Amino acid sequence: MARQSAVNTAIEYQLRIQGYIQVAGVDEAGRGSMAGPVVAAAVILPINIDIPHLNDSKQLKPQKRNVLFDEINKKATAIGIGIVCHKLIDKHNILQATFMAMKKALERLPFKPNYVIVDGNRTIPDLTIKQQAIVGGDGQSASIAAASIIAKVTRDRIMDNMHNRYPQYDFLSNKGYGTAAHQEVIFTQGLSPIHRKSFQIKKQLKLF
Repeated sequence: MARQSAVNTAIEYQLRIQGYIQVAGVDEAGRGSMAGPVVAAAVILPINIDIPHLNDSKQLKPQKRNVLFDEINKKATAIGIGIVCHKLIDKHNILQATFMAMKKALERLPFKPNYVIVDGNRTIPDLTIKQQAIVGGDGQSASIAAASIIAKVTRDRIMDNMHNRYPQYDFLSNKGYGTAAHQEVIFTQGLSPIHRKSFQIKKQLKLF
């Protein structure tokens, strides 16, 4: 018997009852990374979607994320992806860059959703669509969980490509996050062209 998903469409269903038929779940990947872009995804799912094992991307192993990435692409009503590079992160700060990526993801949907649900405790500024933020939404809502997987796998593949350019930083393993080995390479060799020069963990925590 196939294992049931850890998430469901109960939130989306309640919004549908209120008249919001096309509900987009939004999440990001790469916010806490020291290098590379921040990536956001917006996903609209059919209300009766059945994707076994669907869950918050952080709770899944890479192989399972890749399988679910393909499954979501097959079954989703619509998917949009927004990517904001390290240069814009340095220019605007990671919080604003994350919102930029989320807006891009929504803009790249083939049609405008009626309602947006965002993982976390902040809504997207200046959005003309009704929205709500849901803390831990990627562990509750199927569409947010799907967005977390699309964003994570998309970004991981970008960082895998960056590994080919800058193999000494081992982006294939760390995806740009601040592991001890990654920080040691930065200490001995300096930053790569795709490192975020503005990255400061204490400052980032204050933003969120």
